[in-house]
Amino acid sequence: MASWQLQDAKARFTKFLNTALKKGSQIVTRRGVETAVLVPIQDWRRLEQAARPTLKSLLLGPSPCFQNLAPKRGALKRRKVVEFQ
Repeated sequence: MASWQLQDAKARFTKFLNTALKKGSQIVTRRGVETAVLVPIQDWRRLEQAARPTLKSLLLGPSPCFQNLAPKRGALKRRKVVEFQ
C-alpha cells in the first residue's frame, strides 16, 4: 500500500483516487501518523460482507442478546391445580 501525506492527497485528489482504483488501497498520513485509508468500493463491499455475521452464526453462537429469551427451567412458580367435583 502506498502512503500519501494529507496535504498531497487533498491537493491531488483525482490522482489519489485513480491510484487507489488501479493499485489498491492507499494510506493517508497526518504528521507522519497513519490516519485513514482510501479503499476501492469492491474491496470495501467484500470486507463489509465478510464482517457481517450470518443468521446461523448468530443463532448458534454464544451471543449475549439471545441468553435471556426464555426463563430457566424450574425458576417459575407453578399454580396449584384445582379439581372440580
